[in-house]
Amino acid sequence: MFTGIIEEIVEVVDVKKVKGNLHIFLKSQITNELKIDQSISHNGVCLTVVDINDMIYSVVAINETLRITNLAHIAIGDKINIERAMKLGDRLDGHMVQGHVDQVAKCSNIKEENGSFIFTFNYESSNNITVRKGSICVNGVSLTIVDSKKNSFSVAIIPYTYRNTNFHKLKIGSLVNIEFDILGKYISKLIKS
Repeated sequence: MFTGIIEEIVEVVDVKKVKGNLHIFLKSQITNELKIDQSISHNGVCLTVVDINDMIYSVVAINETLRITNLAHIAIGDKINIERAMKLGDRLDGHMVQGHVDQVAKCSNIKEENGSFIFTFNYESSNNITVRKGSICVNGVSLTIVDSKKNSFSVAIIPYTYRNTNFHKLKIGSLVNIEFDILGKYISKLIKS
């Protein structure tokens, strides 16, 4: 379980395809604090640390993960948002995030607005829903929806979040991982059944 509050932006230093899996090697300032079998959110995707070597750690994304997320498109030099799993007893500064990405969305508009930024994302039709002032997780970042339309939503990004996540690397056409709010998913399923 995660909060959607990003700890660090890490750099992809290598990627290796092994059969249907993608081995991702990342350079981090907190590698010395990590351990094998630890769960870490990578752009919102919960992946397990499988190896640590000095400042580099590695994770493996299986075919199903690659099919649903933007990790299939990562390359050496890309910047990834990471967050370690939350500790019981800590403050929940974002919202409850599982690290189970529902689908990808495409950035369709970026607008600077009085020092902040409004990002709009479109996603393929699904059972998932958004609501104005509801929670959403974009590339692992806990955000509040400022505008909700069918298969589209917008979020406001403050300058701190813009600088300290990979939002400053996004452009129109960028693919992002989205995890819809868990409560909204349960309610949507209940209504449909």
